[in-house]
Amino acid sequence: MKKKVNAANANSPTYSTVKEIVVTGAAKGGDKRQFVFLDKNKKECERSFNQTWAEINAIGTFFSVKGLNGQKKIAIIGENCFEWMIVYYATLVGGNITVPMDCKLPADDLADQLIRCDCDALVYTGKFVDMVEGFKADPNMPAMQYFNISEDYEAFMAEGNAALAAGDTSLVDAEVKPDDLACIAYTSGTTAKSKGVMLTHKNIASNCSSACRAHTGRHAIGFLPLNHTYAWVSALFSSYILTEWGYLCDGIGNIQGDLKKYKPYNFSGVPLVVETIYDRIWKTARKTGREDILKKGLKISKTLMKLGIDKRRKIFKTIIDNLGGNLNMIVCGGANLDPKYEEGMHDFGIEIYNGYGMTECSPAITCNKPGKFKFGSVGTPLDCCEIKINNPDEDGVGEIYVRGDNVMVGYYNDPEATAAVFDGEWLKTGDHGRIDKDGFLFMVGRKKNLICLSNGKNVSPEELEDRLSRIDYVKEVLVYAEDNKIIAEFFLNEEDYPDARSRIDADVQNFNRSMPLFKNINKVRVRDEEFPKTTTLKIARKYN
Repeated sequence: MKKKVNAANANSPTYSTVKEIVVTGAAKGGDKRQFVFLDKNKKECERSFNQTWAEINAIGTFFSVKGLNGQKKIAIIGENCFEWMIVYYATLVGGNITVPMDCKLPADDLADQLIRCDCDALVYTGKFVDMVEGFKADPNMPAMQYFNISEDYEAFMAEGNAALAAGDTSLVDAEVKPDDLACIAYTSGTTAKSKGVMLTHKNIASNCSSACRAHTGRHAIGFLPLNHTYAWVSALFSSYILTEWGYLCDGIGNIQGDLKKYKPYNFSGVPLVVETIYDRIWKTARKTGREDILKKGLKISKTLMKLGIDKRRKIFKTIIDNLGGNLNMIVCGGANLDPKYEEGMHDFGIEIYNGYGMTECSPAITCNKPGKFKFGSVGTPLDCCEIKINNPDEDGVGEIYVRGDNVMVGYYNDPEATAAVFDGEWLKTGDHGRIDKDGFLFMVGRKKNLICLSNGKNVSPEELEDRLSRIDYVKEVLVYAEDNKIIAEFFLNEEDYPDARSRIDADVQNFNRSMPLFKNINKVRVRDEEFPKTTTLKIARKYN
């Protein structure tokens, strides 16, 4: 079932199924605290590993009583909540297929996914009652069972527990094999129709096992949307593998308060969260007249570091205390992160371990790790997969290929798209990057975003955005082509830099002088508000 491996955390084995992860972790965790969360009335609640397992068993048995067993597809639409997690665990442990849906998408998009997926059941929270009523009235919708976990969760639990008391052992007895389909996760692409990524138990379990070996940690907070694969690796299954507790946030709106109250040692997030924390540190220093003191502290700390003396967490104790006092690691992924944030947080004594992944890889592919990281890179491959650069150019840049146990089996009911994304056993990611002599991957950009100029040159907008975002007062930037010219559109920090608009043209000209002519910005635009974002908090590209 499990094999020991030589890795950073030798005590973390490789699991073969999600059921094995949950069952083994529940037995190991026992009466230890597992989750802290707010219920629908905003009351703080707590569950041990044993209590969570009891609810999984009850809900999974309830599904079995309703005829949902044997690879039935159970979709979930809802905001982050404890009940969402229980349904997700119960579906997988019971041998069914979960279809986690992005509740921030329009109803039409979700309806299309439900229809294409031919779901057998839909579980939803109270916030989506009206949307679900629309689904029920849609003549194209498959014949599904509907379950409202905001209103009827306790009743579902009671029915499941009654069956358990009568001797029903269907959940525990359900056979789950490594190659069984565990999940159909729809991609969040904004330029084409979403595709249903088919992930097996082996795909998810191998990725979670590898991720936990790469990063050992103590209690954490989780605010990533639970429907995203990144949350599965960083919270849902790492909890069982590491048997540590976590606080489930319902969003990032009160991250400062949550950090101070629950005092996590680590968390996972997208670059926007790291940027927000770092910028807030400097903004607070300026507002309180302590900016010069902070700069002096950094100078002293860096001098000591050169001498091999690390006093960062003592010198910057006030900053760390404002983040709960324990925080020492943030695992970051989902989009490009400016190295200045990695280096800046490192200088304060908090490590940012940037990584790279995609839904098709369950999702983690590479990451920086304690004792093995480089600023600006997305790290080295997890031990469940390998990468290569296909057809590299003179700079070593080419498309990133991946193969390994974490790579999907294909797209649901879409053999053409599946064939197009594989080159033999290698998955073609569509991302461009280079690998340095030490095996670290550096991202360059998305193949589909490449700007193809009439002179035959190809330009990665992400590369230019990465460099332009290092201008102090640039909050967001998007680079795109228009009439064979390269446009840079900015959202500026005019609150802290009132002269930002008058400075941007000159700073872009300085940027141009540092770049090859074909990578020069030809036109600058400044916008008055933030760029629209995708549900994964990336800037929505519409200029491709």
